[in-house]
Amino acid sequence: MNINEIIHKTLMVGIGVPEKIKELVDELVKKGELSESQGARLVKECSEKVARSGEDISKAITDIINKTLEKMNIPTRDEVDELKKKLRALSTRVKKLEDASKGSES
Repeated sequence: MNINEIIHKTLMVGIGVPEKIKELVDELVKKGELSESQGARLVKECSEKVARSGEDISKAITDIINKTLEKMNIPTRDEVDELKKKLRALSTRVKKLEDASKGSES
């Protein structure tokens, strides 16, 4: 589970959106204002809208975090990984040059 999913689920559960929608629709069905099939469709539509809104919120939060990290000049995981890869390659080349140098000294 990535940070976006965690934030989204936390927000949705924290404000109790799915439960509130279901409670409201159940109440409308009991009062006869909606049929069960209409209620089920409404719950599905609302849940989908909430999910899309949650995704938008998660994306906005991620964008804010990324911009903040960029302004702080903190390297990303990809940048650190790329530097590690280059460092390993350079270390390998230096080792080969040292070995070749030792071999030619003999």
